Amino acid sequence: MSRAPAPHPVPVLLSALMVGLLLLPVFALLLEALTPALGRTLQSAAVRDALRVSALTTGAALAVTLALGTPVAYLLARRQFVGKGLFDALLDLPMVLPPVVAGVALLLAFGQGGLLGRPLEVAGVDLAFTPGAVVLAQVFTSAPFYVRAARAGFLAFDPDVEGAARVDGAGRWALFRRVTLPLAFPFLLEGAVLAWARSLGEFGATLLFAGSLQGETRTVPLAIYSAAESDLAPALALSALMVALAFGVLLTLRLIAGRRITPAQ
Repeated sequence: MSRAPAPHPVPVLLSALMVGLLLLPVFALLLEALTPALGRTLQSAAVRDALRVSALTTGAALAVTLALGTPVAYLLARRQFVGKGLFDALLDLPMVLPPVVAGVALLLAFGQGGLLGRPLEVAGVDLAFTPGAVVLAQVFTSAPFYVRAARAGFLAFDPDVEGAARVDGAGRWALFRRVTLPLAFPFLLEGAVLAWARSLGEFGATLLFAGSLQGETRTVPLAIYSAAESDLAPALALSALMVALAFGVLLTLRLIAGRRITPAQ
């Protein structure tokens, strides 16, 4: 049995440089943040408020995304209609828009003087610079990640499986709930995790559309930005927490990817 040739030193060196470039900043952050004072810092009012606001708003944003995004993903996966390609591309647009542009767009659509500003005002709804604006900004920037993953899930298995259940007498809702959703569930879960992670890290659109009011609209990224200008300790503590959450999200996605159903299976 022949031995594999030794790797060329140039690719090895370039790989080492890339790994260092990606991991050194994270290592430096954790080295600075993981101190005996970390526990006390995480219990401060500013940190607790940011965590509470982020938990509530990302939870609400995920619920909205699941409720509205799942039917859209199913429609894109199972139906053909005029303009489907354009519709699909428009749904992906928030994924590539700069966050600041997303914030301006939300203000021009839902803020005072925006396209829907007057009707919302008549209805007694004031969205801009409220927790509702945070949720809307998070949905706008994160929902496409869920829709893309969910669509892949609905395309990942043979529709004949649904056809067999329909022949056996399953109604439309029972078919979707008992057959389609379980088969697509790993993809839906992956999309939900991605959307939640994107909501948690949302910054630019939230800052422009919702502001940064402690206890109301100041999420974890906004709290890090605010603290970095004055007291670095909360910024370091929250940054370390975000690194831990990001690593947890990556591990979760790896586990889901290893178990999800693929067309080849």
